[in-house]
Amino acid sequence: MTALAGLREMASRNLRQSGIVVAFVAIVVLFAVLNQNFLSPGNLTNIILQYSYILILAIGMLMIIVAGHIDLSVGSVVALTGAVSAVLVIRNGLPWWVGVLAALGVGLLVGVWQGFWVAYVGIPGFIVTLAGMLLFRGLTYQVLDNVSLSPFGGAYYDVANGFQNGLLGGYGVDVFTLVIFGIAVVGYAVSQWRARRGKIAYKQSVESMPLFVLKIVVIAAIVMWFGYQLAQSRGLPNILILLAVLILVYSLVMQKTVFGRHIYAIGGNLNAAQLSGVKVRRVNFWVFVNMGVLASVAGIVYSSRMNGAQPGAGNMFELDAIAACFIGGASTTGGVGRITGAMVGGLIMAVMSNGMQLMGVPQSTQQVVKGLVLLLAVAFDVYNKRRASALR
Repeated sequence: MTALAGLREMASRNLRQSGIVVAFVAIVVLFAVLNQNFLSPGNLTNIILQYSYILILAIGMLMIIVAGHIDLSVGSVVALTGAVSAVLVIRNGLPWWVGVLAALGVGLLVGVWQGFWVAYVGIPGFIVTLAGMLLFRGLTYQVLDNVSLSPFGGAYYDVANGFQNGLLGGYGVDVFTLVIFGIAVVGYAVSQWRARRGKIAYKQSVESMPLFVLKIVVIAAIVMWFGYQLAQSRGLPNILILLAVLILVYSLVMQKTVFGRHIYAIGGNLNAAQLSGVKVRRVNFWVFVNMGVLASVAGIVYSSRMNGAQPGAGNMFELDAIAACFIGGASTTGGVGRITGAMVGGLIMAVMSNGMQLMGVPQSTQQVVKGLVLLLAVAFDVYNKRRASALR
């Protein structure tokens, strides 16, 4: 009976991890059938450009949620950091990199401010960031004097709108893009092989070798197909390079470092973490500092994409980032969630928005659909927890 219970638990865990991927593939196939332009090279590129800032926010938000908190201020921070960049670069004519550094500095200060109140004063993150949402939105209006500023142009504009192409010559497609995606596939295959060997060394259960090889081949084929579509369009977007670096770095931080394990420990069982010697206040402080910095990165990307700054920028971004995390498998009670899951959740939101826009679905209906998807994702999380408890 013990072995049977173990198999059931493993099946439940695999359903939680792979179910979101299956749902993502199903949504992509649905929109591909409903609109023949959905999988066109140009539209795939646009999806990356239009929703990259939500994915960046989802990385930081995932860490916040895993630690057992929430951040409602990130949309306002996106607006404020973009406004600071615009004032320096557009209004005062300073170099583009000054605007980038200033935005990052503002994001860092925002993170320090909110982290202090949450970690050292003890005010719940929900309240602190709700106040921050109002505070930073008001500061945005003051910084911009209630007017929009544009255009950035030049290198700042290329941050979110530029491409790397033509570096290896042309054969009808951008070879450089294909090479980069090929390297990524090889890196993924090697990492999965090493992870498999590690599990075997610790006598953990793994899938059969044919199934393992099939998984690698299928993922490699999908990734290379996606790379080929980009190579047919405008090449490798700068923002995709930035996203890939952030995903890789933060995945390593969350899975391979002491800091990442402490975040999971705090969200999973706060009392046990404290008794184990985890410096809870310090970890919570740096989690919010990190969120502030990533929100400033998203602010730079968004203002670059829009080629300007507006007082109302970033409206509702926090809800999209939170939804991406919960749809991607994060637990509402903390302690559970992965960066890759949040990215898949963010892509589901992006694909649904883009697909419904191509079909001419009204904005009101889009909001209804997104709300239902979020509700179902959380309901699935609750169902999994009850099922796991019943199996124990």
